[in-house]
Amino acid sequence: MKTLTLILSLLGLALLTGIMAWLGIGHVFSAMQRIGIGGFAGIVGGQALVDIGLGLAWVSACPELGVFRAIAARAVRDAAGNCLPFSQLGGMVIGIRATSSVPAFSRSLPVLHWPGAVATNIVDITTEVLGQIVFVILALACLVEHSGANKFTWPVLGGMGLLALGIAGFIWTQQRGGAAVHHIARFLGRHIAEGWRDTLINNMGAFQTQLDLLWARPGRIALGALVHLGCWLAGAGITWLSLDLLGAHIGYVGAVAIEGVVCGIMSASFLVPAALGVQEAAYVALGYLFGVAAEVSLGLSLLRRGRDIAIGIPVMALWQIFEMRRLRLARKSEAGEPLDYAKTSSGGEVS
Repeated sequence: MKTLTLILSLLGLALLTGIMAWLGIGHVFSAMQRIGIGGFAGIVGGQALVDIGLGLAWVSACPELGVFRAIAARAVRDAAGNCLPFSQLGGMVIGIRATSSVPAFSRSLPVLHWPGAVATNIVDITTEVLGQIVFVILALACLVEHSGANKFTWPVLGGMGLLALGIAGFIWTQQRGGAAVHHIARFLGRHIAEGWRDTLINNMGAFQTQLDLLWARPGRIALGALVHLGCWLAGAGITWLSLDLLGAHIGYVGAVAIEGVVCGIMSASFLVPAALGVQEAAYVALGYLFGVAAEVSLGLSLLRRGRDIAIGIPVMALWQIFEMRRLRLARKSEAGEPLDYAKTSSGGEVS
């Protein structure tokens, strides 16, 4: 898996370099300079609101998380996927760790150990994919009237059909248990520390129990998917704003079409860290259908990466500070030293 990720990263980097060399880096940066600091701050602020919405979507399906823990753990999961040289699977593993370590700040909410953290992350990813499928279908409906759209419509629609079948089977597997769920846990276990791996694998019964409890509330699952769909649509609004600031006035419907199809293409490349190169190529190709200059489309992609970094780096730094503090508390506990409980949350755990 590590070798495949490295190969895909290099291929993505080569693709990105080729696109930028073809367009000319000067044209790209001149397009991005049009937005100014205020425009970039507005885009980052809009994405921060969407990120809060993603946390609310998670807590809608899994209320035992609590609002703060859901928003914080989701932010860490996305930051790891966007800023670190991992595939989305690597970001998910870090997100699971954050889910089990971030405090809930409420005595009424349970402490989540690894089995519960894995279960809630799996359910959140499932509800997000459900919302994404609907979003991509809406995007294809917005795209169908454009000439040349068939190059994207049928492949993406076919991919979404396969994804829908896959997610239906995945949901069935989660609800019925069995070998597949055990394989998922063992796969995740190979990518985490030994102590956490043993905790997860040795508590498969607790893991399945957590999944059963979460899927026993179909209304909440549907609500989580609906809120995720709203977040996808809000993300298209940020794309519209970004293109407008870059000088491409295509309207919100066009932005939904571009963002939805790009997201569908990126979903198929989930093993490529941060969709390096794939995202740029998709934006350039989709922008062409709407008469958007290639350098503007590439500027949009780079602007999206800059936005993700501007949010992701501070999130990862704060999480690392929090983790170091937890480790110090754990060492004090093992050494029998008195702990400063005033600094620990009521909903968290020391080790």
